[in-house]
Amino acid sequence: METFHRPAVRVICFDADGRVLLMNWRDPHDGARLWEPPGGGIEQGETPLETARRELAEETGLDPARIGDSFLDVYRETTWKGRLFAGNEQFFVARYDTARPALSAAGLMPYEVEDLLGHDWVRPADFPALLDRLEPPDLAEVVSLLQRRLP
Repeated sequence: METFHRPAVRVICFDADGRVLLMNWRDPHDGARLWEPPGGGIEQGETPLETARRELAEETGLDPARIGDSFLDVYRETTWKGRLFAGNEQFFVARYDTARPALSAAGLMPYEVEDLLGHDWVRPADFPALLDRLEPPDLAEVVSLLQRRLP
């Protein structure tokens, strides 16, 4: 299997009750399911923060202005569409004042809509109970580190 690296970002969204937003995707190549925070690849000419805001708006419709400037670098290895992606991703934080804000994935491409199985606002303590794969596997640790950095 070939290894690729495309710089990418993720956004850890916290609701008013401390839950984290996770997106549930199906890999169109092998049918595997995974849970991960919103985010995606950095496009040419974008800063990581611009990418985080664009991806969050496209995938969720949530207010991207809630994303702060600080981030955590996390090394990830994940298989997507039959290719291994390896490298650092920046994890940003967005906080929302309501419990489980409503989502609208209006910015997704048709093939992405087909692969999006759903989403859930999940307490970090409940991550191990999720079926399928959690990306990154150490997401609970990433969330804990980000929570300690928040004012």
